[in-house]
Amino acid sequence: MSASTGAFRPKLWTPGDWNALFGFGTNILVNILTLSVLLRFVLKMPDAITFGRILPAVGLMLFLSTAYYAWLGYQLARRTGRADVCALPSGISVPHMFIVVLVIMLPISLQTGNPVRGWEAGLAWVFVQSFILMIGGFIAPLIRRVTPRAALLGTLAGVSVTFIAMRPALEVFMTPVIGLVCFGVILVAFFGGFRYPRGIPAGLVAIAVGVFVAWGSVLIGMPVGGVDGSRLLAALGNIGFSIPVPALGHVFGGFEFLGVILVTAIPFGIYDLVEAMDNVESAEAAGDHYPTTRVLTADGVISLIGCLMGNPFINAVYIGHPGWKAMGGRVGYSLVTGIAVLVLTWLGIASVLLDLIPTVAISPILLYIAMLIGAQAFQETPRSHAPAVVLALAPHLAAWAKNLVDGALGAAGTNAAAVGMDKLAGLGVLYPGLAVLGGGAILAGLVLGAIAVCVIEKEYSKAAAFAAAGAVLTFFGFMHGEAVGIGHSPGVTLAYLLVAGFLYACGRSPVLAPSPRAAAPAD
Repeated sequence: MSASTGAFRPKLWTPGDWNALFGFGTNILVNILTLSVLLRFVLKMPDAITFGRILPAVGLMLFLSTAYYAWLGYQLARRTGRADVCALPSGISVPHMFIVVLVIMLPISLQTGNPVRGWEAGLAWVFVQSFILMIGGFIAPLIRRVTPRAALLGTLAGVSVTFIAMRPALEVFMTPVIGLVCFGVILVAFFGGFRYPRGIPAGLVAIAVGVFVAWGSVLIGMPVGGVDGSRLLAALGNIGFSIPVPALGHVFGGFEFLGVILVTAIPFGIYDLVEAMDNVESAEAAGDHYPTTRVLTADGVISLIGCLMGNPFINAVYIGHPGWKAMGGRVGYSLVTGIAVLVLTWLGIASVLLDLIPTVAISPILLYIAMLIGAQAFQETPRSHAPAVVLALAPHLAAWAKNLVDGALGAAGTNAAAVGMDKLAGLGVLYPGLAVLGGGAILAGLVLGAIAVCVIEKEYSKAAAFAAAGAVLTFFGFMHGEAVGIGHSPGVTLAYLLVAGFLYACGRSPVLAPSPRAAAPAD
Protein backbone atom coordinates (compact mmCIF):
# COMPACT_ATOMS: atom_id res chain seq x y z
CA MET A 1 0.00 0.00 0.00
CA SER A 2 1.39 3.38 -0.95
CA ALA A 3 1.62 6.38 1.36
CA SER A 4 -1.06 8.12 -0.64
CA THR A 5 -3.33 5.10 -0.16
CA GLY A 6 -2.79 5.20 3.62
CA ALA A 7 -3.90 8.86 3.68
CA PHE A 8 -7.01 8.18 1.60
CA ARG A 9 -10.25 9.48 3.09
CA PRO A 10 -13.36 7.98 1.48
CA LYS A 11 -16.37 10.20 0.89
CA LEU A 12 -19.27 9.60 3.25
CA TRP A 13 -21.79 10.49 0.55
CA THR A 14 -21.75 10.34 -3.23
CA PRO A 15 -24.46 11.07 -5.84
CA GLY A 16 -24.91 7.33 -6.38
CA ASP A 17 -25.88 6.92 -2.72
CA TRP A 18 -29.19 8.63 -3.51
CA ASN A 19 -30.12 5.82 -5.90
CA ALA A 20 -29.11 3.11 -3.46
CA LEU A 21 -30.83 4.91 -0.56
CA PHE A 22 -34.14 5.06 -2.43
CA GLY A 23 -34.06 1.41 -3.46
CA PHE A 24 -32.62 -0.05 -0.26
CA GLY A 25 -34.61 2.28 1.99
CA THR A 26 -37.86 1.28 0.26
CA ASN A 27 -36.95 -2.37 0.75
CA ILE A 28 -36.44 -1.80 4.49
CA LEU A 29 -39.68 0.22 4.71
CA VAL A 30 -41.71 -2.55 3.07
CA ASN A 31 -40.22 -5.07 5.50
CA ILE A 32 -41.12 -2.89 8.49
CA LEU A 33 -44.69 -2.48 7.23
CA THR A 34 -44.90 -6.22 6.61
CA LEU A 35 -43.80 -7.17 10.10
CA SER A 36 -46.17 -4.53 11.51
CA VAL A 37 -49.04 -6.20 9.62
CA LEU A 38 -48.01 -9.60 10.97
CA LEU A 39 -47.82 -8.31 14.53
CA ARG A 40 -51.01 -6.29 14.46
CA PHE A 41 -53.37 -8.38 12.36
CA VAL A 42 -52.04 -11.95 12.55
CA LEU A 43 -50.83 -12.07 16.14
CA LYS A 44 -53.33 -9.45 17.37
CA MET A 45 -50.49 -7.87 19.33
CA PRO A 46 -51.57 -4.81 21.35
CA ASP A 47 -50.50 -1.54 19.73
CA ALA A 48 -48.72 -0.57 22.95
CA ILE A 49 -46.40 -3.56 22.46
CA THR A 50 -46.15 -3.34 18.65
CA PHE A 51 -45.42 0.38 18.36
CA GLY A 52 -44.22 1.15 21.86
CA ARG A 53 -41.85 -1.77 22.46
CA ILE A 54 -41.14 -3.93 19.41
CA LEU A 55 -40.74 -1.37 16.61
CA PRO A 56 -38.44 0.95 18.62
CA ALA A 57 -36.22 -2.08 19.32
CA VAL A 58 -36.38 -3.03 15.62
CA GLY A 59 -35.28 0.51 14.74
CA LEU A 60 -32.36 0.34 17.14
CA MET A 61 -31.19 -2.99 15.72
CA LEU A 62 -31.44 -1.78 12.12
CA PHE A 63 -29.57 1.42 12.95
CA LEU A 64 -26.75 -0.52 14.63
CA SER A 65 -26.59 -2.92 11.70
CA THR A 66 -26.55 -0.36 8.90
CA ALA A 67 -24.15 1.91 10.80
CA TYR A 68 -21.76 -0.98 11.47
CA TYR A 69 -21.69 -2.11 7.85
CA ALA A 70 -21.22 1.50 6.70
CA TRP A 71 -18.24 1.73 9.06
CA LEU A 72 -16.88 -1.62 7.83
CA GLY A 73 -17.20 -0.40 4.24
CA TYR A 74 -15.48 2.87 5.14
CA GLN A 75 -12.58 0.98 6.73
CA LEU A 76 -12.25 -1.25 3.67
CA ALA A 77 -12.21 1.76 1.34
CA ARG A 78 -9.64 3.53 3.48
CA ARG A 79 -7.42 0.45 3.74
CA THR A 80 -7.48 -0.30 0.02
CA GLY A 81 -7.52 3.27 -1.23
CA ARG A 82 -10.58 2.57 -3.39
CA ALA A 83 -13.47 4.98 -3.83
CA ASP A 84 -15.89 2.36 -5.19
CA VAL A 85 -16.36 0.25 -2.04
CA CYS A 86 -20.03 -0.44 -1.27
CA ALA A 87 -21.29 -1.25 2.22
CA LEU A 88 -23.00 -4.59 2.76
CA PRO A 89 -26.80 -4.21 2.84
CA SER A 90 -28.43 -5.61 5.96
CA GLY A 91 -31.73 -5.71 7.79
CA ILE A 92 -34.38 -8.01 9.17
CA SER A 93 -34.09 -11.51 7.74
CA VAL A 94 -37.30 -11.81 5.69
CA PRO A 95 -37.67 -15.64 5.77
CA HIS A 96 -37.06 -15.62 9.51
CA MET A 97 -39.59 -12.84 10.01
CA PHE A 98 -42.31 -15.20 8.83
CA ILE A 99 -40.85 -18.22 10.62
CA VAL A 100 -40.71 -16.57 14.03
CA VAL A 101 -44.21 -15.08 13.65
CA LEU A 102 -46.07 -17.97 12.05
CA VAL A 103 -44.20 -21.00 13.40
CA ILE A 104 -43.20 -19.77 16.88
CA MET A 105 -45.18 -16.73 18.02
CA LEU A 106 -48.60 -17.51 16.51
CA PRO A 107 -49.00 -21.11 17.79
CA ILE A 108 -47.90 -20.09 21.28
CA SER A 109 -50.19 -17.05 21.21
CA LEU A 110 -53.11 -19.31 20.29
CA GLN A 111 -52.09 -21.96 22.81
CA THR A 112 -51.86 -19.51 25.70
CA GLY A 113 -54.53 -17.08 24.51
CA ASN A 114 -52.02 -14.27 25.06
CA PRO A 115 -50.03 -12.67 22.20
CA VAL A 116 -47.54 -11.27 24.71
CA ARG A 117 -46.46 -14.84 25.52
CA GLY A 118 -45.94 -15.35 21.79
CA TRP A 119 -43.74 -12.24 21.78
CA GLU A 120 -41.71 -13.67 24.66
CA ALA A 121 -41.24 -16.94 22.81
CA GLY A 122 -40.04 -14.97 19.78
CA LEU A 123 -37.51 -13.11 21.93
CA ALA A 124 -36.18 -16.39 23.32
CA TRP A 125 -35.97 -17.75 19.75
CA VAL A 126 -33.80 -14.81 18.65
CA PHE A 127 -31.69 -15.13 21.81
CA VAL A 128 -30.81 -18.71 20.84
CA GLN A 129 -30.36 -17.77 17.17
CA SER A 130 -27.93 -14.99 18.09
CA PHE A 131 -25.53 -17.37 19.79
CA ILE A 132 -25.84 -19.86 16.94
CA LEU A 133 -24.73 -17.09 14.59
CA MET A 134 -21.82 -16.08 16.82
CA ILE A 135 -20.39 -19.56 17.34
CA GLY A 136 -21.75 -21.43 14.33
CA GLY A 137 -19.34 -20.09 11.75
CA PHE A 138 -16.98 -22.93 12.65
CA ILE A 139 -19.47 -25.74 11.90
CA ALA A 140 -21.60 -24.23 9.12
CA PRO A 141 -19.20 -25.24 6.31
CA LEU A 142 -19.26 -28.87 7.50
CA ILE A 143 -23.07 -29.01 7.68
CA ARG A 144 -23.28 -27.37 4.30
CA ARG A 145 -20.94 -29.99 2.82
CA VAL A 146 -22.76 -33.06 4.14
CA THR A 147 -26.39 -31.95 3.72
CA PRO A 148 -27.83 -32.04 0.18
CA ARG A 149 -28.97 -28.68 -1.12
CA ALA A 150 -32.37 -30.11 -2.06
CA ALA A 151 -32.97 -30.93 1.61
CA LEU A 152 -31.91 -27.48 2.84
CA LEU A 153 -33.90 -25.61 0.21
CA GLY A 154 -36.78 -28.10 0.20
CA THR A 155 -37.63 -27.63 3.86
CA LEU A 156 -37.39 -23.86 3.42
CA ALA A 157 -39.72 -24.14 0.42
CA GLY A 158 -42.17 -26.04 2.63
CA VAL A 159 -42.33 -23.10 5.00
CA SER A 160 -42.76 -20.66 2.12
CA VAL A 161 -45.56 -22.61 0.38
CA THR A 162 -47.59 -23.08 3.56
CA PHE A 163 -46.92 -20.51 6.25
CA ILE A 164 -45.81 -17.65 3.98
CA ALA A 165 -47.83 -18.06 0.78
CA MET A 166 -51.27 -19.30 1.76
CA ARG A 167 -52.59 -16.49 3.94
CA PRO A 168 -51.50 -13.69 1.53
CA ALA A 169 -52.94 -15.66 -1.40
CA LEU A 170 -56.29 -15.94 0.38
CA GLU A 171 -56.24 -12.23 1.24
CA VAL A 172 -55.51 -11.33 -2.39
CA PHE A 173 -58.63 -13.15 -3.58
CA MET A 174 -60.78 -11.87 -0.72
CA THR A 175 -60.17 -8.31 -1.98
CA PRO A 176 -59.22 -8.91 -5.63
CA VAL A 177 -59.77 -5.36 -6.87
CA ILE A 178 -56.72 -4.37 -4.82
CA GLY A 179 -54.93 -7.67 -4.26
CA LEU A 180 -54.86 -8.97 -7.81
CA VAL A 181 -54.03 -5.59 -9.33
CA CYS A 182 -51.11 -5.10 -6.92
CA PHE A 183 -50.02 -8.67 -7.58
CA GLY A 184 -49.91 -7.87 -11.29
CA VAL A 185 -47.71 -4.84 -10.53
CA ILE A 186 -45.32 -7.12 -8.63
CA LEU A 187 -45.33 -9.93 -11.21
CA VAL A 188 -44.44 -7.86 -14.27
CA ALA A 189 -41.52 -6.25 -12.46
CA PHE A 190 -39.99 -9.13 -10.54
CA PHE A 191 -40.67 -11.94 -13.00
CA GLY A 192 -41.23 -10.05 -16.26
CA GLY A 193 -38.32 -7.62 -15.92
CA PHE A 194 -40.55 -4.55 -16.47
CA ARG A 195 -38.98 -1.32 -15.16
CA TYR A 196 -41.14 1.44 -13.73
CA PRO A 197 -40.35 5.11 -14.47
CA ARG A 198 -37.20 6.47 -12.83
CA GLY A 199 -36.45 3.04 -11.41
CA ILE A 200 -39.16 3.23 -8.75
CA PRO A 201 -39.18 -0.10 -6.86
CA ALA A 202 -42.08 -2.38 -7.72
CA GLY A 203 -42.98 -2.84 -4.06
CA LEU A 204 -43.45 0.91 -3.68
CA VAL A 205 -45.55 1.07 -6.88
CA ALA A 206 -47.77 -1.78 -5.64
CA ILE A 207 -48.32 -0.08 -2.29
CA ALA A 208 -49.09 3.24 -4.01
CA VAL A 209 -51.64 1.56 -6.29
CA GLY A 210 -53.23 -0.15 -3.30
CA VAL A 211 -53.48 3.15 -1.41
CA PHE A 212 -54.99 4.93 -4.43
CA VAL A 213 -57.64 2.24 -5.03
CA ALA A 214 -58.51 1.84 -1.35
CA TRP A 215 -58.91 5.53 -0.55
CA GLY A 216 -60.51 6.22 -3.92
CA SER A 217 -63.16 3.63 -3.11
CA VAL A 218 -63.80 5.39 0.20
CA LEU A 219 -64.36 8.70 -1.61
CA ILE A 220 -66.98 7.20 -3.94
CA GLY A 221 -68.77 5.49 -1.07
CA MET A 222 -67.85 1.90 -2.01
CA PRO A 223 -64.97 1.18 0.40
CA VAL A 224 -62.64 -1.78 -0.16
CA GLY A 225 -59.38 -2.63 1.54
CA GLY A 226 -60.43 -1.94 5.12
CA VAL A 227 -59.03 1.62 5.35
CA ASP A 228 -60.85 4.06 7.57
CA GLY A 229 -60.47 7.82 7.89
CA SER A 230 -61.26 7.97 11.59
CA ARG A 231 -58.71 5.28 12.37
CA LEU A 232 -56.08 7.15 10.34
CA LEU A 233 -56.80 10.35 12.27
CA ALA A 234 -56.49 8.43 15.52
CA ALA A 235 -53.13 7.08 14.38
CA LEU A 236 -51.95 10.63 13.64
CA GLY A 237 -52.84 11.53 17.19
CA ASN A 238 -50.73 8.64 18.46
CA ILE A 239 -47.48 9.96 16.98
CA GLY A 240 -45.08 10.29 19.87
CA PHE A 241 -41.62 9.34 21.00
CA SER A 242 -40.86 5.80 22.12
CA ILE A 243 -37.39 4.48 22.79
CA PRO A 244 -36.54 0.84 23.37
CA VAL A 245 -36.21 -0.29 26.97
CA PRO A 246 -34.65 -3.53 28.27
CA ALA A 247 -36.93 -6.57 28.02
CA LEU A 248 -34.87 -9.11 29.95
CA GLY A 249 -37.85 -10.44 31.89
CA HIS A 250 -39.76 -11.08 28.67
CA VAL A 251 -36.73 -12.71 27.00
CA PHE A 252 -36.17 -15.24 29.76
CA GLY A 253 -39.92 -15.68 30.24
CA GLY A 254 -39.95 -17.16 26.74
CA PHE A 255 -37.59 -19.94 27.79
CA GLU A 256 -40.65 -21.79 29.05
CA PHE A 257 -41.14 -22.74 25.40
CA LEU A 258 -37.51 -23.74 24.80
CA GLY A 259 -38.44 -27.19 23.46
CA VAL A 260 -40.53 -25.70 20.66
CA ILE A 261 -37.93 -23.01 20.03
CA LEU A 262 -34.97 -25.36 19.56
CA VAL A 263 -36.81 -27.38 16.92
CA THR A 264 -36.60 -24.42 14.52
CA ALA A 265 -33.79 -22.29 15.99
CA ILE A 266 -31.06 -24.83 15.22
CA PRO A 267 -31.86 -25.53 11.54
CA PHE A 268 -32.59 -21.89 10.79
CA GLY A 269 -29.44 -20.82 12.58
CA ILE A 270 -27.61 -23.06 10.11
CA TYR A 271 -29.56 -21.47 7.25
CA ASP A 272 -28.49 -18.01 8.53
CA LEU A 273 -24.86 -19.04 8.45
CA VAL A 274 -25.08 -20.43 4.92
CA GLU A 275 -26.98 -17.36 3.69
CA ALA A 276 -24.45 -14.96 5.25
CA MET A 277 -21.54 -16.84 3.68
CA ASP A 278 -23.23 -16.78 0.29
CA ASN A 279 -23.91 -13.04 0.48
CA VAL A 280 -20.37 -12.21 1.61
CA GLU A 281 -19.09 -14.33 -1.27
CA SER A 282 -21.36 -12.39 -3.63
CA ALA A 283 -19.90 -9.09 -2.39
CA GLU A 284 -16.37 -10.40 -2.90
CA ALA A 285 -17.24 -11.35 -6.48
CA ALA A 286 -18.28 -7.71 -6.95
CA GLY A 287 -14.87 -6.55 -5.72
CA ASP A 288 -15.44 -5.92 -1.99
CA HIS A 289 -13.86 -8.44 0.37
CA TYR A 290 -15.42 -8.59 3.84
CA PRO A 291 -14.30 -11.08 6.52
CA THR A 292 -16.99 -13.73 6.99
CA THR A 293 -16.27 -14.23 10.69
CA ARG A 294 -16.72 -10.54 11.49
CA VAL A 295 -19.97 -10.44 9.51
CA LEU A 296 -21.44 -13.49 11.28
CA THR A 297 -20.31 -12.24 14.69
CA ALA A 298 -21.77 -8.80 14.04
CA ASP A 299 -25.12 -10.23 12.96
CA GLY A 300 -25.21 -12.31 16.15
CA VAL A 301 -24.22 -9.48 18.50
CA ILE A 302 -26.56 -6.94 16.88
CA SER A 303 -29.44 -9.43 16.93
CA LEU A 304 -28.75 -10.15 20.61
CA ILE A 305 -28.83 -6.45 21.49
CA GLY A 306 -32.10 -6.01 19.62
CA CYS A 307 -33.55 -9.09 21.33
CA LEU A 308 -32.64 -7.87 24.83
CA MET A 309 -34.42 -4.60 24.00
CA GLY A 310 -37.61 -6.34 22.81
CA ASN A 311 -37.08 -7.15 19.11
CA PRO A 312 -38.10 -10.72 18.12
CA PHE A 313 -36.54 -10.55 14.64
CA ILE A 314 -33.06 -11.61 13.54
CA ASN A 315 -30.60 -9.37 11.69
CA ALA A 316 -28.93 -10.59 8.51
CA VAL A 317 -26.71 -9.43 5.68
CA TYR A 318 -28.92 -9.07 2.61
CA ILE A 319 -28.40 -10.39 -0.86
CA GLY A 320 -28.06 -7.63 -3.47
CA HIS A 321 -24.72 -5.95 -2.69
CA PRO A 322 -23.64 -6.01 -6.39
CA GLY A 323 -26.92 -4.31 -7.37
CA TRP A 324 -26.57 -1.43 -4.92
CA LYS A 325 -22.92 -1.04 -5.93
CA ALA A 326 -23.89 -0.91 -9.61
CA MET A 327 -26.37 1.86 -8.75
CA GLY A 328 -23.50 3.91 -7.32
CA GLY A 329 -24.08 3.15 -3.65
CA ARG A 330 -21.02 3.43 -1.42
CA VAL A 331 -21.17 3.77 2.39
CA GLY A 332 -23.54 6.67 2.93
CA TYR A 333 -26.68 4.92 1.74
CA SER A 334 -26.40 2.33 4.50
CA LEU A 335 -25.87 4.83 7.33
CA VAL A 336 -28.64 7.21 6.20
CA THR A 337 -31.09 4.31 5.84
CA GLY A 338 -30.41 3.40 9.46
CA ILE A 339 -31.01 6.96 10.64
CA ALA A 340 -34.28 7.17 8.67
CA VAL A 341 -35.49 3.88 10.18
CA LEU A 342 -34.66 5.14 13.66
CA VAL A 343 -36.85 8.22 13.10
CA LEU A 344 -39.65 6.15 11.57
CA THR A 345 -39.85 3.66 14.43
CA TRP A 346 -39.07 5.89 17.43
CA LEU A 347 -41.60 8.57 16.46
CA GLY A 348 -44.43 6.12 15.78
CA ILE A 349 -44.74 7.02 12.09
CA ALA A 350 -45.00 3.33 11.21
CA SER A 351 -48.39 3.26 12.94
CA VAL A 352 -49.66 6.00 10.62
CA LEU A 353 -48.36 4.23 7.52
CA LEU A 354 -50.07 1.03 8.61
CA ASP A 355 -53.46 2.77 8.79
CA LEU A 356 -52.80 4.61 5.53
CA ILE A 357 -51.89 1.50 3.53
CA PRO A 358 -54.42 -1.35 3.10
CA THR A 359 -53.06 -4.67 4.32
CA VAL A 360 -54.05 -6.42 1.09
CA ALA A 361 -51.67 -4.13 -0.84
CA ILE A 362 -48.75 -5.71 1.02
CA SER A 363 -50.00 -9.29 0.65
CA PRO A 364 -48.79 -9.65 -2.99
CA ILE A 365 -45.26 -8.80 -1.86
CA LEU A 366 -45.41 -11.64 0.67
CA LEU A 367 -46.81 -13.98 -1.97
CA TYR A 368 -43.98 -13.06 -4.34
CA ILE A 369 -41.38 -13.80 -1.65
CA ALA A 370 -42.97 -17.20 -1.03
CA MET A 371 -43.00 -17.96 -4.77
CA LEU A 372 -39.34 -17.04 -5.04
CA ILE A 373 -38.25 -19.19 -2.09
CA GLY A 374 -40.38 -22.12 -3.19
CA ALA A 375 -39.16 -21.99 -6.78
CA GLN A 376 -35.52 -21.78 -5.68
CA ALA A 377 -35.69 -25.30 -4.24
CA PHE A 378 -36.40 -26.68 -7.72
CA GLN A 379 -34.29 -24.25 -9.74
CA GLU A 380 -31.07 -24.50 -7.73
CA THR A 381 -31.01 -28.30 -7.40
CA PRO A 382 -30.56 -31.11 -9.95
CA ARG A 383 -33.72 -32.10 -11.78
CA SER A 384 -33.47 -35.65 -10.47
CA HIS A 385 -33.74 -34.33 -6.91
CA ALA A 386 -37.23 -32.85 -7.44
CA PRO A 387 -38.95 -35.80 -5.68
CA ALA A 388 -36.80 -35.13 -2.60
CA VAL A 389 -37.91 -31.49 -2.58
CA VAL A 390 -41.55 -32.60 -2.69
CA LEU A 391 -40.94 -35.01 0.19
CA ALA A 392 -39.34 -32.20 2.21
CA LEU A 393 -42.53 -30.17 1.70
CA ALA A 394 -44.79 -32.84 3.25
CA PRO A 395 -44.13 -32.18 6.97
CA HIS A 396 -44.88 -28.48 6.48
CA LEU A 397 -48.18 -29.25 4.76
CA ALA A 398 -49.10 -31.43 7.75
CA ALA A 399 -48.08 -28.75 10.26
CA TRP A 400 -50.07 -26.09 8.37
CA ALA A 401 -53.16 -28.29 8.15
CA LYS A 402 -52.96 -29.16 11.85
CA ASN A 403 -52.75 -25.47 12.75
CA LEU A 404 -55.88 -24.80 10.68
CA VAL A 405 -57.76 -27.68 12.31
CA ASP A 406 -56.68 -26.62 15.81
CA GLY A 407 -57.60 -23.01 15.13
CA ALA A 408 -61.03 -23.84 13.71
CA LEU A 409 -61.90 -26.24 16.52
CA GLY A 410 -60.56 -23.84 19.12
CA ALA A 411 -62.77 -21.05 17.75
CA ALA A 412 -65.73 -23.41 18.16
CA GLY A 413 -64.78 -24.00 21.78
CA THR A 414 -63.60 -27.57 21.33
CA ASN A 415 -60.54 -29.59 20.24
CA ALA A 416 -59.64 -32.69 18.25
CA ALA A 417 -59.72 -35.03 21.24
CA ALA A 418 -63.20 -33.86 22.22
CA VAL A 419 -64.53 -34.23 18.68
CA GLY A 420 -63.02 -37.71 18.41
CA MET A 421 -60.32 -39.06 16.15
CA ASP A 422 -62.73 -41.53 14.49
CA LYS A 423 -65.13 -38.74 13.51
CA LEU A 424 -62.31 -36.66 12.10
CA ALA A 425 -60.91 -39.65 10.21
CA GLY A 426 -64.35 -40.28 8.74
CA LEU A 427 -64.15 -36.75 7.26
CA GLY A 428 -60.69 -37.40 5.84
CA VAL A 429 -58.81 -35.59 8.63
CA LEU A 430 -56.16 -38.01 9.91
CA TYR A 431 -55.32 -35.82 12.89
CA PRO A 432 -52.77 -38.14 14.61
CA GLY A 433 -50.88 -38.35 11.31
CA LEU A 434 -50.87 -34.57 10.97
CA ALA A 435 -49.54 -34.23 14.50
CA VAL A 436 -46.73 -36.76 14.06
CA LEU A 437 -45.65 -35.80 10.53
CA GLY A 438 -45.93 -32.06 11.21
CA GLY A 439 -44.11 -32.08 14.55
CA GLY A 440 -40.74 -30.37 14.12
CA ALA A 441 -41.46 -29.88 10.42
CA ILE A 442 -38.23 -27.99 9.71
CA LEU A 443 -35.99 -30.84 10.79
CA ALA A 444 -38.38 -33.53 9.54
CA GLY A 445 -38.36 -32.02 6.05
CA LEU A 446 -34.58 -31.68 6.17
CA VAL A 447 -33.99 -35.32 7.18
CA LEU A 448 -36.59 -36.83 4.83
CA GLY A 449 -35.35 -34.73 1.93
CA ALA A 450 -31.74 -35.70 2.63
CA ILE A 451 -32.60 -39.41 2.79
CA ALA A 452 -34.41 -39.14 -0.54
CA VAL A 453 -31.51 -37.34 -2.26
CA CYS A 454 -29.01 -39.90 -1.01
CA VAL A 455 -31.19 -42.77 -2.23
CA ILE A 456 -31.60 -41.09 -5.63
CA GLU A 457 -27.80 -40.79 -5.83
CA LYS A 458 -27.38 -44.43 -4.67
CA GLU A 459 -25.44 -43.22 -1.60
CA TYR A 460 -27.10 -45.74 0.69
CA SER A 461 -24.65 -45.48 3.58
CA LYS A 462 -25.09 -41.73 3.70
CA ALA A 463 -28.87 -42.17 3.52
CA ALA A 464 -28.62 -44.60 6.45
CA ALA A 465 -26.69 -41.99 8.44
CA PHE A 466 -29.45 -39.42 7.88
CA ALA A 467 -32.10 -41.99 8.88
CA ALA A 468 -30.13 -42.73 12.06
CA ALA A 469 -29.93 -39.00 12.74
CA GLY A 470 -33.69 -38.87 12.24
CA ALA A 471 -34.09 -41.59 14.88
CA VAL A 472 -32.00 -39.63 17.39
CA LEU A 473 -33.78 -36.35 16.70
CA THR A 474 -37.16 -38.06 16.97
CA PHE A 475 -36.25 -39.82 20.23
CA PHE A 476 -35.43 -36.46 21.83
CA GLY A 477 -38.51 -34.74 20.42
CA PHE A 478 -36.85 -32.47 17.87
CA MET A 479 -38.86 -34.20 15.12
CA HIS A 480 -42.32 -35.72 15.02
CA GLY A 481 -43.17 -34.33 18.45
CA GLU A 482 -44.61 -31.22 20.05
CA ALA A 483 -41.71 -30.52 22.42
CA VAL A 484 -38.18 -31.59 23.30
CA GLY A 485 -38.09 -34.57 25.69
CA ILE A 486 -37.22 -38.26 25.80
CA GLY A 487 -39.07 -41.01 23.98
CA HIS A 488 -42.09 -38.99 22.80
CA SER A 489 -42.49 -40.99 19.56
CA PRO A 490 -40.92 -44.43 20.16
CA GLY A 491 -42.69 -46.01 17.18
CA VAL A 492 -41.31 -43.42 14.75
CA THR A 493 -37.86 -43.69 16.35
CA LEU A 494 -37.84 -47.46 15.84
CA ALA A 495 -39.05 -47.04 12.26
CA TYR A 496 -36.17 -44.68 11.45
CA LEU A 497 -33.70 -47.17 12.97
CA LEU A 498 -35.12 -49.99 10.87
CA VAL A 499 -34.90 -47.82 7.73
CA ALA A 500 -31.31 -46.92 8.65
CA GLY A 501 -30.41 -50.59 8.96
CA PHE A 502 -32.09 -51.44 5.67
CA LEU A 503 -30.35 -48.60 3.82
CA TYR A 504 -26.99 -49.56 5.30
CA ALA A 505 -27.55 -53.12 4.13
CA CYS A 506 -28.39 -51.84 0.65
CA GLY A 507 -25.03 -50.15 0.52
CA ARG A 508 -22.98 -53.02 1.95
CA SER A 509 -24.60 -56.25 0.82
CA PRO A 510 -23.55 -57.60 -2.59
CA VAL A 511 -27.10 -58.92 -3.00
CA LEU A 512 -28.51 -55.42 -2.59
CA ALA A 513 -25.67 -53.61 -4.34
CA PRO A 514 -26.89 -50.54 -6.27
CA SER A 515 -27.49 -51.15 -9.95
CA PRO A 516 -26.60 -48.61 -12.61
CA ARG A 517 -29.18 -45.86 -12.81
CA ALA A 518 -31.50 -46.12 -15.79
CA ALA A 519 -31.20 -43.41 -18.36
CA ALA A 520 -33.55 -40.52 -17.76
CA PRO A 521 -36.36 -40.23 -20.32
CA ALA A 522 -36.00 -37.51 -22.88
CA ASP A 523 -38.02 -34.34 -22.43
